[in-house]
Amino acid sequence: MGTRVGFVAIMAFWSLACASHGLAGGVVALVASRLLLGIGEGGGFPAATRAIAERFTPRARATAMGIVNAGTSVGAVIAPPLIALLLAQANWFGLASWRWVFFVTGALGLVWAVSWAVSYRDPLPEAAVPDHPAKAPTVRALLARREVAGIVGAKFLSDGAWYFYLFWLPKYLFEVHHFDLKQAATLGWIPYAAAGGGSIGAGWLSSRLLARGMSVNAARKIALAACAACMPWVMLVPQAQTVGMVLAIFSLAFFGQQGWSTLVMTLPTDMISRAALGRLAGLVGMGGAFGGIVMGQAAGWALDHGHGYAPVLAVTASLHVLAFALICLAVPRIQQLDREGNTA
Repeated sequence: MGTRVGFVAIMAFWSLACASHGLAGGVVALVASRLLLGIGEGGGFPAATRAIAERFTPRARATAMGIVNAGTSVGAVIAPPLIALLLAQANWFGLASWRWVFFVTGALGLVWAVSWAVSYRDPLPEAAVPDHPAKAPTVRALLARREVAGIVGAKFLSDGAWYFYLFWLPKYLFEVHHFDLKQAATLGWIPYAAAGGGSIGAGWLSSRLLARGMSVNAARKIALAACAACMPWVMLVPQAQTVGMVLAIFSLAFFGQQGWSTLVMTLPTDMISRAALGRLAGLVGMGGAFGGIVMGQAAGWALDHGHGYAPVLAVTASLHVLAFALICLAVPRIQQLDREGNTA
């Protein structure tokens, strides 16, 4: 299908799934829309990873991925005021304004898909960035590799923490620090801005280390270690007495997490041929999604049973460090793998 057509199909599916929320007439329809949205969303970063591998050398890929990943943070900063504007103004054609939030955001995704179809062209084989030749392994063959299982497991751990921060940070601020909607709108963007900085900063650091002559293995792992070191500070949040201190700690965590995410999404381009790159990137994303499910359920259980936020935050603060240790054990040296799973 190619990256151009594949990305258009993914984004069109995702955008229509987003818009379908506005048609929901009950819980069943809403759940169906959420399921379709998740299916579409899952294809975005694997397609982006393949596009980056097609266009950039290994030295530049982490920086390029950092810029791409920073887009998620820009979106998170822009979305709240845009949604607030639509909720206040969009009462068109007799439909509730919340429905227009989904229609408009879905339409924006379709506009992007059209612009991508017009502007991007799959490179000719001779024009693509050189890659190690290898036949495309199956999903089963990929999962059988220790290196692949290690990266998927690391993504499972780190995204468990990330999903917790995304979904539970607002609730924590409202419950513990008595945030109101005005404060949320005024200050809530700060951690996401830090996340964007982390995406670009970690990618730049890894690329800079490569440019100075370090191996891919050293450049990626040094940058990963720096990002993981930003995360344990979260366990200090329960002792923070001011909202400013809480936001500062979470901003550091968001900075480290998105830098980490940038590098983990770059690793497939270092380890597998482009023929299997989408599969490997998809498996890594799957690991992260399941990590979010497990951590969300565990956090809900802990809070329902009166354990409070402190133990949950202590667990999430440790997950990136554990994930980094897992990568070091499972992938002693980051380099291309052959079809049998041996280093090429």
